[in-house]
Amino acid sequence: MEVMRLVITGPVGAGKSTFIRSVSEIEAVDTDRWATDEAAALKSKTTVALDFGRLQFTPEMALHLYGTPGQSRFDFMWDVLIRLAHAYILLVPANRPAAFRNAKLIYRFMSERVAVPMLVGITHADCEDAWAVEDIAIALGFTHPRPPFVSLNAMEAQSVTQTLMTLVSHCLQTV
Repeated sequence: MEVMRLVITGPVGAGKSTFIRSVSEIEAVDTDRWATDEAAALKSKTTVALDFGRLQFTPEMALHLYGTPGQSRFDFMWDVLIRLAHAYILLVPANRPAAFRNAKLIYRFMSERVAVPMLVGITHADCEDAWAVEDIAIALGFTHPRPPFVSLNAMEAQSVTQTLMTLVSHCLQTV
């Protein structure tokens, strides 16, 4: 059986842990701890090492989902996780333009280390103050050609599954 290692990354509060929990067939492993920095303004707990989940995608392929911490002080974990990844998803919260800078930093960090397929997952797009996908792409510095952009709800398994299908399809097209 083939295992595809996917990294789910993005700024604090983008929905990385929720994304993994939504589809994992095992109880997701997490390293959540009480937030003591700027993350505490967004949520009470935050990932400090990684999240892990597993999804049997097809009878022949299992997806191993690795979630990164959102804070740059944990970039050593970004490095560890991305180096063995087959692909990754950069989650970006559409309703928090202040997070776009961190998303861009994470993207730059990842792309300097690996050349693997990726897509941008736009979360919180249903919020009143959410930016349009095209405006987010511009803010992140993506021009044409650009990676696929997908709006998703990290709390809904069907939405997360569709995003994973889009990424796997993108991976197969780039091979």
